[in-house]
Amino acid sequence: MKKLFFPAIFSMLALHVNAQNDSTTQNLDEIIIQENRIQIPFSKQSRNISVVTKPQLETTPARSLQEVLAFVPGVDVRQRGVTGVQADIGIRGGSFNQTLMLLNGIKLTDPQSGHHMMNIPVPMINIDRVEVLKGPGSRIFGQNAYAGAVNVITKLSDRRSLRVQGYGGDFGMKGINFAGSLPAGGFKQNLAVSYDESNGHWYNSDYQVSNIFYENGIAINEKHSLRGMIAYTDRSFGANGFYTSAFPDQWESIQTTVGALSHTFSQERFKLNTRAYWRKNEDEYRLRRNEPEFYQNFHTSNTYALETNGTYQSKLGTTGFGLEAREEKIESTNLGNHDRTLTGVFLEHLVNLKGGFDVRAGIYSNYYNDYGWKHFPGMEVGFQATEELRFYTGVGKSFRIPTYTDLYYQGPTNVGNPELKPEQAQNFEIGAKWNQSGLFAELVYFNRNTDDLIEWTRPDEETPWQPQNFNEVKFNGIEASFAYRFASTPSTVRVKEFQVSYNYIDASLVNQPGVETRYAFTALKNQIIGGALIGIGQKLEWNTKMRYVERVSQDPYFLLDMRMDYNRMGKIGFFAEASNITNTDYIESGTVQMPHRWFRAGFMLNLE
Repeated sequence: MKKLFFPAIFSMLALHVNAQNDSTTQNLDEIIIQENRIQIPFSKQSRNISVVTKPQLETTPARSLQEVLAFVPGVDVRQRGVTGVQADIGIRGGSFNQTLMLLNGIKLTDPQSGHHMMNIPVPMINIDRVEVLKGPGSRIFGQNAYAGAVNVITKLSDRRSLRVQGYGGDFGMKGINFAGSLPAGGFKQNLAVSYDESNGHWYNSDYQVSNIFYENGIAINEKHSLRGMIAYTDRSFGANGFYTSAFPDQWESIQTTVGALSHTFSQERFKLNTRAYWRKNEDEYRLRRNEPEFYQNFHTSNTYALETNGTYQSKLGTTGFGLEAREEKIESTNLGNHDRTLTGVFLEHLVNLKGGFDVRAGIYSNYYNDYGWKHFPGMEVGFQATEELRFYTGVGKSFRIPTYTDLYYQGPTNVGNPELKPEQAQNFEIGAKWNQSGLFAELVYFNRNTDDLIEWTRPDEETPWQPQNFNEVKFNGIEASFAYRFASTPSTVRVKEFQVSYNYIDASLVNQPGVETRYAFTALKNQIIGGALIGIGQKLEWNTKMRYVERVSQDPYFLLDMRMDYNRMGKIGFFAEASNITNTDYIESGTVQMPHRWFRAGFMLNLE
């Protein structure tokens, strides 16, 4: 694997030719990271954050957001099959339950199970960018941002446009994606629809996925604006190996609906955003696909939330504040009927000091009716040594409450534990980043000490899995990343973008004698990611992506993916993709055997 990986890296470094960037390429210096209160440009952040821009979304050899995130440093994507039908996202060695997914700042927390967190009801064709915050996010976003958070950003356009993308490939795979923008005066609106299906890459792995996403917004006047959203996803799939290998005929069907309405009030120094949102998730699960009477579960969860977030700028700096109230309900044939409520308060302050220093500190306090009050402070300190070089460090506390599956599930291979306590962690990081003329480099060390880690365990193979609270687990790690976006030249063959990163994580969980754990000893250990986007002539692009992944107690594997685009920015374009060109035999999650070499090809239609 290393013999394949490193020569490819060095051959790309040896290309001393430059490239012309897309007209749509976003300058990371100018991107404002979309946190819910204090918003800071990417270049001034004192956190380890990765941003996936729209051109990167378009040129990555991937059919889903989940596959794109697999190329983000420090992010561990564990798919059960192709195109992200169901996938778990971990950050810095955290589990799928310890990552918070957001859509334009709206929390997509699922009280039933973190396995549903990535049911993002937005076709990838409509995503503007993705922001990945690595490290504790509880002070910023609240509970479940335990090891990090992923915020999917969409953008309302003031220009009429229509984009259509269709494709087909191996395993009977085919799909169609549509995204349109139709502004009318000051009223902006987007509509995106997608449909994907496949016969599956192995026994009982077929799927059908539909998404529909609509958003609108209007500026009432200089101070007041409104924004609304409604989105829906329907996905049904064969679930062979998803949760247990004992029943290869598992099947699942999930429908997720998200709706939101927000109002923003802005003055010179004061900004206030108030929004209400609702998320509904319906889940039907069968242990035997064609025999629902053998074992079948129905789960319906509803989350209702109201948030107010504001900022005020004064001579003393920028103050952020917020309130949230949320109710989570579930009706389930297996888990029972339950509900819980949360009230949270956010307060933070950012001050710029003399000598290039800045400090951002705050606290998030919340009250769950099941667990009482919890407080989560945090602080970051930044030092702008030069215009290009920034040093930073931070500390913070994060937490996650058990899901209803953790607490109450009853099945032949899994049993919940109603005595579980929330898990908490103390976090520390220190790093440096260099940002200059298309070059970005970052080096960061992080540490996470976890109290009462929730982990599924069993004493032997004859006993069902059950979650328990471990006393203490420590994670130490480093991340080194380098990216360069080359300047424009008239060369026929030119490198447009180059990226490479390395992550190492040491998880010091001590396994209890006679106890087997399900997730803890599959945490990410070594990760190397590399890629290069090359332009050929004026219309052809060739993107190569490589991953070397090693998890604790699992065999490492190397993957090579490629994509070719012709006339991507024109009215009519074509693309072809190949995944796992190395024909690697590997498993990311459960006992699902991932596919060997596979191909897709399609077209793009862009009209304005």
